[in-house]
Amino acid sequence: MQQAKPLFSYRKFWAHRFGTAPFLPMSRAEMDALGWDSCDVILITGDAYIDHPSFGMALVGRLLEAQGFRVGLIAQPDWRDASAFKALGKPNLYFGVTGGNMDSMVNRYTSDRRLRHNDSYTPDGEGGKRPDRAVLVYSQRAREAYKDVPIVLGGIESSLRRIAHYDYWSDKVRRSVLIDAKADILLYGNAERALVEVTHRLAKGAACAELDDVRGVALVKDAAPEDYTIAHADDVESADEGARQMGGKTAVRLPSFETVEKDSEAYARASRVLHRESNPGNARALVQRHGDKELWLTPPPIPLTTAEMDGVYGLPFARAPHPSYGEAKIPAWDMIRFSVTIMRGCFGGCTFCSITEHEGRIIQSRSQDSILKEIAEVRDKTPGFTGVISDIGGPTANMYRMACKDPKIEAACRRLSCVYPDICPNMNTSHDALIELYRKARAVPGVKKVMVASGVRYDLAVKSPAYVRELVAHHVGGYLKIAPEHTEDGPLSKMMKPGIGAYDRFKQLFDKAAKDAGKEYFLIPYFIAAHPGTTDEDMMHLAIWLKKNKYRADQVQTFLPSPMALATAMYHSGVNPLRGVRRGASERVATVKGLKQRRLHKAFLRYHDPENWPLLREALKNMGRADLIGPGKHHLVPNWQPAGTGASGGEGKRLGRKHGYQKFTTKGVPLSRMPKVKG
Repeated sequence: MQQAKPLFSYRKFWAHRFGTAPFLPMSRAEMDALGWDSCDVILITGDAYIDHPSFGMALVGRLLEAQGFRVGLIAQPDWRDASAFKALGKPNLYFGVTGGNMDSMVNRYTSDRRLRHNDSYTPDGEGGKRPDRAVLVYSQRAREAYKDVPIVLGGIESSLRRIAHYDYWSDKVRRSVLIDAKADILLYGNAERALVEVTHRLAKGAACAELDDVRGVALVKDAAPEDYTIAHADDVESADEGARQMGGKTAVRLPSFETVEKDSEAYARASRVLHRESNPGNARALVQRHGDKELWLTPPPIPLTTAEMDGVYGLPFARAPHPSYGEAKIPAWDMIRFSVTIMRGCFGGCTFCSITEHEGRIIQSRSQDSILKEIAEVRDKTPGFTGVISDIGGPTANMYRMACKDPKIEAACRRLSCVYPDICPNMNTSHDALIELYRKARAVPGVKKVMVASGVRYDLAVKSPAYVRELVAHHVGGYLKIAPEHTEDGPLSKMMKPGIGAYDRFKQLFDKAAKDAGKEYFLIPYFIAAHPGTTDEDMMHLAIWLKKNKYRADQVQTFLPSPMALATAMYHSGVNPLRGVRRGASERVATVKGLKQRRLHKAFLRYHDPENWPLLREALKNMGRADLIGPGKHHLVPNWQPAGTGASGGEGKRLGRKHGYQKFTTKGVPLSRMPKVKG
């Protein structure tokens, strides 16, 4: 893999003489107290400002500060006019814009397109503090505030919308967010390398348009660079998906925005090609036409080394919300304040998940010393610490230090998953380093308990019974949540998840370990309703499995088509991008789109709720499975109905939560005028 310039090897910008700020300033008064006349970079975010490495803007801000730049922060500004975007004055280099730790549409709306009543990233959980499509709105207001200041997009909302993408909330394909926002450059993925290089080059006088050699960026150009050979993946009639390797500099042309907007099969092809060009070791630049302009994406960034990860997480975070929030509770902070991130990335490739598209498939791990140091900081600096580390993990709890056995094989690989349909024989699945870390973490003075709350990849865990024993004996509190997602091979194959047999094997190990440890612990499996490739019969069989195993799901998850996910391409196109996409030869995928059918799939997961019984009885009769209706233990739902139940129409029919809808919409549109949901 290509070598990258070390993250902390750049000569510091002259403003490093101002030292470290206790918090990145959010007001002119704070700037004055620091002796600043201006900010070099101003970051705009849809989240409240919490100075902690789990919050993207804090991490980005502290990293730029360590490079010598003065960084100000505008958190959750009033977007209705530009005045809030002038609060810190004009930045010398650029505005950095993000929607926050979550895509703003995912943050604000449920999978049924209903408005959420709260926002976990806001003081006191108050809803309505960020706009729909926050990146677009913030960019517009920043441009109104200072029209000549460059705008740099980043964060997960921009990352997942970097090319033409299907947008579930408007039910259409939208342009790259870079084009719609009229921003100057977009940094995608975990963008520390690109961020540092771009900022230093802009400080030396470069223009954003000149940065098309930086990895991990998107730019709008008049034409693709002349020194590149173009491999065409835009011809959906051809069997060649742009995979043919060419000498010299090569870029792969995706079907244009105008094409994928109208042609869902072309959209599926573009999605497949993008995901196959995601390995930093072999990925090529991508180019996609938007009108008379070219969207240019450079290859993904080179992953951070362990030393660089240590450096990033070792920056001088205050590890607290900004003092301006006073005593307000911020739910997201309360959730992670006693947790420690040990790694990034996931090589699972689950098609419904956005982790891979954003963080990549290559695992980036911190050193044990760095992690143990942070645990000590949590103990010493975080108010309210009682001796319990609430989570030690990352996107996946047990992928720490896992990697391909051969760097050359890793650099050449184009697989979408390292563990599906089976675990790759070239993957090192040893849990030894993680077991050692757990033991050292427990031994930190003042630490009573170290919990594992991140998702455990159970098909990896079964490769190490010693890990399961360690996990159960010391790091589980009552129950452990894991996510088989389904029981049936049809939907599992579209999710790229292992068969339910892997769950059964893990449960056997888990139960034995709990018994040996003298613990009464339980597994809580999570499942997805209405995922592409799921039939009504699949959900019925899942419900039967749940009842047989005496599981009653409280909260259930309905598939939400997030931008750029492979499952979203299935949902939109009805085509399977896990296989070759070619006109007339693509594998079709059944999708669940109507609200009534989505309600039914959700109801099967909550077969025990009397409110769902009328809907389920009707469905079972239509499916020819009336034999599952009756009073016996082998029946799924009874043939009787408790008084006062069943009138709501089942899952998803109820209008809002117990307190009703929040009385706001992003742009001030009355609820009576909100578009009706199709179903």
